[in-house]
Amino acid sequence: MKTLREMGETLERRGLLAFADTGRWREDPREIYWVAYDSKRVVPGTLFFCKGKNFRPEYLREAAHRGCAGYVSEKRYAEGEGVPCLLVRDIREAMAALAAVFFEYRPGSPRLTGITGTKGKTTTAWYLKAMFDEWEKEKEGKETGMLSSVENYDGMRRETSSLTTPEALALQEHLFNARAAGLSHVALEVSSQALKYGRVKELVFDVSIFLNISEDHISPGEHRDFQDYFTSKLSIFRQSETACVNLDADQSDSILKAARKAGRIVTFGSGPGADLRCRHISREKGRITFQAVCRDFKETFELGMKGIFNIENAMGAIAAGWVYGIPVSCMKRALLKTQVPGRMETLLSRDKKVCGIVDYAHNRLSFERLYEAVYQEYPQYRKIITVFGCPGGKALNRRKELGLLAGLCSDKVYITSDDPDRETQEAIAGEIAFYVKLAGCPCRKLADRQAAVREAVKEAQGEKTLVLILGKGCENRQKIGGKTKLCPRDMEYLREALALRENRR
Repeated sequence: MKTLREMGETLERRGLLAFADTGRWREDPREIYWVAYDSKRVVPGTLFFCKGKNFRPEYLREAAHRGCAGYVSEKRYAEGEGVPCLLVRDIREAMAALAAVFFEYRPGSPRLTGITGTKGKTTTAWYLKAMFDEWEKEKEGKETGMLSSVENYDGMRRETSSLTTPEALALQEHLFNARAAGLSHVALEVSSQALKYGRVKELVFDVSIFLNISEDHISPGEHRDFQDYFTSKLSIFRQSETACVNLDADQSDSILKAARKAGRIVTFGSGPGADLRCRHISREKGRITFQAVCRDFKETFELGMKGIFNIENAMGAIAAGWVYGIPVSCMKRALLKTQVPGRMETLLSRDKKVCGIVDYAHNRLSFERLYEAVYQEYPQYRKIITVFGCPGGKALNRRKELGLLAGLCSDKVYITSDDPDRETQEAIAGEIAFYVKLAGCPCRKLADRQAAVREAVKEAQGEKTLVLILGKGCENRQKIGGKTKLCPRDMEYLREALALRENRR
């Protein structure tokens, strides 16, 4: 438990208090029992944070009504009259600093691995968690933790995720739970937004993994240009004890230069200069195998998941596992058994003429690698139908890039909804359709995602056809009109569409 004075002194030491702060909190004896930025989560004794571009003063009024002990803000509000204010220069930095103090963050307890890159973060996190879990089983230890785009587990709670990287308050709460539960390791996906806006500001990563980089998340509300995006990603090394760097990534020279900020660098990739080298890739009986070689071992690994691009993710996990000293036998079992929901999930029609694939691919790099993988792994399926959409208000470059890629690689494209948010789906689909048609591919716009999947499967007649349903993975929600609405997962849509196909035959 902390006092309001202790919280103010923390901000003062960090130089985060605004010049206009009067310091009235110094004489305030109130104790802080909780921290929150959601007014619905305020209980008596809560320190409330006024954060976010969508913050409205009435949220503070509600927090005060619920008994908050103070609020942290970049400006004073009339709605907070009578409630002590900690006036700060940067609300996000302040939130990260106070979250670490309130939840008594301790570097190394549990040991923390941060995973970043344009694609592959989720699969790498699942691979690494599985390796830790296999290792703990051998020692009769506990399941380890993970905070990912799909699921969060901290030793006390297992829940569906809503953000790639939680906000600072939730993140520190998860790490507090993991420590209290006695977890040895936590694997954490780290997004560019989490790095740019300070969600992970107070953390020390025992190991960080940098997988790859390509242009993404470029929009007025995210990153102004590629350099802003790339620089945000690179900042992870300033908080890393050991950096695992993929030498096969674009911009690898720049990544390595930035990685010098870490205490140690371990490289992985296919070239002879990598500390951990990948070679002898093959597909045997539908399974992908490869050899990983370093100074301590030369072993063949087998992946349980489809997608040759997952070798890169596996190599990132193996590199981190090598740093931690995980036995190779544990790594092998983990890679063979791991299946990630919404990543290369497949479903065949009864006659095997239609193969549906659900995948989270949602940016240029993931689209490129997915099409390359299906060409190699499904050569008997000559026709490709792609179902996808693009989000509203962000990552605006995707509309052109994914429209062109889908148009070049598909026989037909169905453009559907994927979190249109406050934009109209019709406007988003119109932009995408322009580029699909520019590539010479026919397309159809269907805002209803379920209807789009049904029609795509129905279109699969005659020759063997791949139906690729991309962008949402295992997500069960859509952002429409500024609100989040629950919906079935893509695999449920695919299963239903294939059942309808069987009934028509």
